[in-house]
Amino acid sequence: MPGLVAVLLLVWLIIGAVAAGQRDYFDSAPTNCAGTGTIAVTILAGPLNYLGMNPKVGDCHVDVPQPSQ
Repeated sequence: MPGLVAVLLLVWLIIGAVAAGQRDYFDSAPTNCAGTGTIAVTILAGPLNYLGMNPKVGDCHVDVPQPSQ
């Protein structure tokens, strides 16, 4: 049973990666975390992309630690 779950998960993620490729998300490198997040959620959505789901990350903020002095 665990092997079947692993295969289904792998197929799910491959379908998501194909959907991201069809949307040309891999053609240009993301310039910010929102672009990378959109690719990630599209892959995680898997086959749901073909049922009308179009996940996008609008904006995100990454806290960059400041060097101590």
